[in-house]
Amino acid sequence: MERRLAAIVCADVAGYSRMMGADEAGTHATFKAHRSAIYPIILNHGGRLVKNTGDGFLVEFPSIVEAIESAIAMQALMAERNDHLPADRVMQFRMGVHMGDVIADEDEVFGDGVNVAVRLEAIAVSGGVAVSAKAYHEASKHLSAILVDAGSHRLKNIEEPVHVWTWEPGGSDTSGREAKNNTSNLPAQYRTAIVGVLPFANLSDSTDEYFSDGLTEDLIHALSLQSFYRVLSRNSTFSFKGKSLSARLIAREIDATYLIQGSVRRAGTKIRVTAELIAPENGEQLWAGRYDRDIGDLFAMQDEITTSLSAALAPEIYRAEASAPARSSSTDLTAWDRFLRGLSHYYKHTKADFEASIDLCREAIALDPSLSIARAYLATIMVQGVQYGWIKSTNQLWTEAMTLAESSVRLDPRSSFAFAILSYMHAMDGNYEAAMEAAKRAVRLNPYDMGARGVLGIAHLVIGEHRQAIELFSAAVQRGNSDPRYKWAALNAFSHYLVGQYDASLSWAREALYLNPNHLQVLAVRAAALAQLGRAEEAAKAAEVLLGNFPSLTVERHLRNFRWKTPADIAHYRDGLLKAGVPFSKLTLVESASMRSA
Repeated sequence: MERRLAAIVCADVAGYSRMMGADEAGTHATFKAHRSAIYPIILNHGGRLVKNTGDGFLVEFPSIVEAIESAIAMQALMAERNDHLPADRVMQFRMGVHMGDVIADEDEVFGDGVNVAVRLEAIAVSGGVAVSAKAYHEASKHLSAILVDAGSHRLKNIEEPVHVWTWEPGGSDTSGREAKNNTSNLPAQYRTAIVGVLPFANLSDSTDEYFSDGLTEDLIHALSLQSFYRVLSRNSTFSFKGKSLSARLIAREIDATYLIQGSVRRAGTKIRVTAELIAPENGEQLWAGRYDRDIGDLFAMQDEITTSLSAALAPEIYRAEASAPARSSSTDLTAWDRFLRGLSHYYKHTKADFEASIDLCREAIALDPSLSIARAYLATIMVQGVQYGWIKSTNQLWTEAMTLAESSVRLDPRSSFAFAILSYMHAMDGNYEAAMEAAKRAVRLNPYDMGARGVLGIAHLVIGEHRQAIELFSAAVQRGNSDPRYKWAALNAFSHYLVGQYDASLSWAREALYLNPNHLQVLAVRAAALAQLGRAEEAAKAAEVLLGNFPSLTVERHLRNFRWKTPADIAHYRDGLLKAGVPFSKLTLVESASMRSA
């Protein structure tokens, strides 16, 4: 056990028991959605989630300033999200913040520092933050928000009165868009996934029919911008509007592999949209989501829901296709089947599966050199394998990955993903203007693709515009994008390091290492961040773990092909690695290429 000074934020939901009694499943789903949305704020402020409780959570911060600012930022976001909820679904957190002595035992923390934060949360107003005077006076000079003196309070099971300070929240025209039929450039023989979007059911007055129909048409358009599957046109699915037919029967009628169905309900100035992705042959629900919004600017709200739906649905269709059995005989697999088998290995995210995925993508390309998406994925898998330390980095590999990205764009100039991987390759090669141009092209091709927006963040990162990068990476996380092509946690760790927010860098690094404990670049930036914080012993241990996994790594080799535009960024990162104890060079070891940056 370890005793230390810590900043603690404790949160719970006001009236949670009442809400659970009225709608258990809905309340739980809403709570999880809010918690996911505010999680990036915790990480951006260097926080560590100690535990989730049934109706709240406990977070530890190394800085009391970051703890208070994080709590206020979370409450501000919750106020914004609640604006879009019907009155009976508004969910408000109460938060308590204290700085005090805690006992750390493994991943848990205990003691008076925690107890006071818990009691402060109980006296906070719904949507507000209660801060102990001890914490407030330590942080007040550095806070931009205004807190109010709420006087002295007797807290349950706390012997001495606690003086409290509080914070309370203050009090694009998309019309005329046409839903396009399939825009995929993929040859017909590869369109194994066919998606049908059924008309969303209008559960309100008939005057709202235009909205449910418009949302359906917008979603058809948004999904059709993907180049992985075919989306059936409006004419194919709207003929089933108002008919009580089974999903299986409809799917067979229109030859759909997957169906998307949903509903729209208006309550005053609020609208609730529910949607689900189903595999109609067996009736399995692959994904479900619910969106509650204020009508406000109707077109803007409709566009925001369409973006959220598309961002959530597209990766789930990819994932479902990757796990689907081959549609050809096992002895005569087509190029497309080989690619899908490669994709299934990619989703398992292990060294052996990456190697198998690369082999299968190469086989697919050999069978059909025009298969653009296999080229884009192969480039992605190769580069990620290098970043994880699973694949040896050579000049030949990076040249091949660039060639694959360039040819993918030529073969399918309407693929947002192809332009995104091309942008990334240009960024890694130091072609900053080309990287930015390709990223913007990817976003223009598919404004609903959060992955493309995140890659635009990478273009900002490499030229030194880290605030813009953090904003784009965090937005991608908040959309709940589950696509493994994009590593927002690792990228956020680098961006926060480069702006000197080392605690936040460590939080994002911790998040990335949950998924891949041996990620070379994340292990490296974690060691550098610990060193910059002056946590020498922990930095040395982190460097030991890094070098234990990658014994031949040196700072010189690691940075040799970093192509960040600003020399100060390279120097900043080098400084952290050297402070952590990573050796600068090993003259006896020679290698033609080195790791590149995320």
